[in-house]
Amino acid sequence: MFWATIVVVTAAEVTNFARQPQPYGLWPLVCLGVLTLAWLAMPWDPTAPLPRKLGLVPFIGGMLALSLLSSYNSTDIWLLLALANCTFVFGVRATVIVAASFVAFTFVDTLTYPGYTVLAACIQSLVVVVLTVFVTGLASAVTEARRRRTETQRLLGELAEAHQELRAYADQVRELSVAEERARMAREMHDSVGHYLTVIQVGLTNAERFRDKWPEQAWAEVAQAKELTREALADTRRWVRAMRPLALEGRTGSQALAELARTFDGTGIEVDFRVHGPEQPLLGDTEVVLYRVLQEGLTNVLRHANARHAEAVLCFTEDRVSLRVGDDGHGASDLTRGFGLSSLGQRAEAAGGELVAGNAPAGGFEVRADLPVRRR
Repeated sequence: MFWATIVVVTAAEVTNFARQPQPYGLWPLVCLGVLTLAWLAMPWDPTAPLPRKLGLVPFIGGMLALSLLSSYNSTDIWLLLALANCTFVFGVRATVIVAASFVAFTFVDTLTYPGYTVLAACIQSLVVVVLTVFVTGLASAVTEARRRRTETQRLLGELAEAHQELRAYADQVRELSVAEERARMAREMHDSVGHYLTVIQVGLTNAERFRDKWPEQAWAEVAQAKELTREALADTRRWVRAMRPLALEGRTGSQALAELARTFDGTGIEVDFRVHGPEQPLLGDTEVVLYRVLQEGLTNVLRHANARHAEAVLCFTEDRVSLRVGDDGHGASDLTRGFGLSSLGQRAEAAGGELVAGNAPAGGFEVRADLPVRRR
């Protein structure tokens, strides 16, 4: 709009230049030059430096001067642009002040023309008012849209930062969980495999000492060390099996638990895994606790229960999920929780559930975890 009107008015002024009394015909061209330079300097960003913002002042001055010096009126178009720029850069209040000044200028300027009455001046002023309301409303809407977009971008940036922080916290929690699990596994392996290795070392030392004087006793020590070595190897394999990851070949939920139960095939214990109720998506913490409960329960059956059959039942309700792991062994004479069950109990409580372990009424040992399906 600006460049179109500048080109048209400039062409008209140049065409009419020879017929104008000089130097009168030169001043409209000077005003057009001031308008052009001011337009190039005017910003449309409220954060622009103040000297650039003040480019609106010579633009308005050149426009008013041209309206007085030229017979070609294009003030209405430039007024729209000036008010729009004022709204973007200085806000609505400044635009209202500038528009009021234009209304007063239009009213007085109209009365100076011969034959124009007060009514005509009021009509001309009303045109300025209508243009002001239109362009100010439009510019205000665009300004508000820009503000909301900037605010949205800021909130998205904060959300992205919060997401990064949450991921960092999640990584820390994961590292702490891994460290806790490693400490537990180290303790359990020390109590089991470490015991075997200690006894084997003592037996082989005795065999070396007895080999000349009592060869039969030395061979007995070697045979016992050999048997203990087989037991230590079997126990080590159980630990490797128990440390399988949660998502087995992409499986999660009941599929991961069923796959974990199947990894205990060939250990001499028949494991029966069943699911009751319609399966629901599980929270990450809940799924980990269920996996660890089944892992710990079946590992304890192998190590302590002297059982031939183990049963794992996963039950879903509308808002809860439970897992029961039991066996047909001799039960536990000492019901004091070991390190593994105590750690699982703390995990279950942290996930909003509970863990109960003890001898079953029908015999054997039983571990039951009851957890929420979704977070409250």
